Amino acid sequence: MSKPVCVIVGVGAGNGESFARKFAGEGYQVAMLARNIDYLNKLSQEIPDSKAYQYDVTGIDQAAEVFNKIESSMGSISVLVYNAGAGAFANIDDATVEDFQRAWEVNSRGLFAVAKQVIPQMRKIDGGNIVIIGATASIKGGANFTPFASAKAAQRSLAQSMARYLDPQNIHVSYIIVDGVIYSEKTRQWMPDKPEDYFMKSDDIADSVFFLTQQKPSAWTFELDLRPFGEKW
Repeated sequence: MSKPVCVIVGVGAGNGESFARKFAGEGYQVAMLARNIDYLNKLSQEIPDSKAYQYDVTGIDQAAEVFNKIESSMGSISVLVYNAGAGAFANIDDATVEDFQRAWEVNSRGLFAVAKQVIPQMRKIDGGNIVIIGATASIKGGANFTPFASAKAAQRSLAQSMARYLDPQNIHVSYIIVDGVIYSEKTRQWMPDKPEDYFMKSDDIADSVFFLTQQKPSAWTFELDLRPFGEKW
C-alpha cells in the first residue's frame, strides 16, 4: 500500500520545513510547494519521500496544473497544510490598496484556490485533513496590522465555512492561531533581550499540526490556539 500524501503550501525555513520533516517522519509522502524552487530542491534531497513543486499562491491559474501533477506522481492528497501567509504591517493611513490586495490574495484567495483542488482528491479516498496556519490577527485587528488582520480574518471565516460544509463529508478542516514570535536567527537578532521561553519553536508547532490530522471524528478540533507560556495574552 502506498504512503499517504501530504501537501504543504508555503515551505520555507521555519514552520514549513518543520511541517515537511514531521509528516515525512510519520510515514507520509510530502509535496512541498513554494516560489523558491532552488530551496525546495535542496530540501527534497534531505527529506525522504518528498518532492518539490514551484507554486506561487497568487498565480491561481497554475493551481490545477500543479495539483494534477501531484496526484499523478504521488497519489490523491490526504492532508493539506496551508502555510502561505503575507501582509504589510501598517495602519489605515500608511497601508496602500496594493498592500491590502496582496494580503488578501495570499491568505484568502490562495487558500480558496488550493482547497478547490485538493477537496476532489480527498473525496476519492473518502476523507482527509485540511490544516490552515493562521495568526492572532485573525481574531484581533491591531492598529498597525490593517492589511494582514483583514486578510487573516477572511481566511479564518473561510476556514470555518469550509469546516461546516466538509466535516460531514469526512474532511476535517482545522485552523491554528499562532500567537507568538517564532524562533529564528532573524527574530533572535531583533529581540536579543528576550528569554528563550518567549519564542515558539517550529518543530513544536509541527507536532500540533500533525496531532490535528490524527483526531477521531467524534472529537475533532476546529480552532487551536498555540502560544509559548512566556507570551503575554
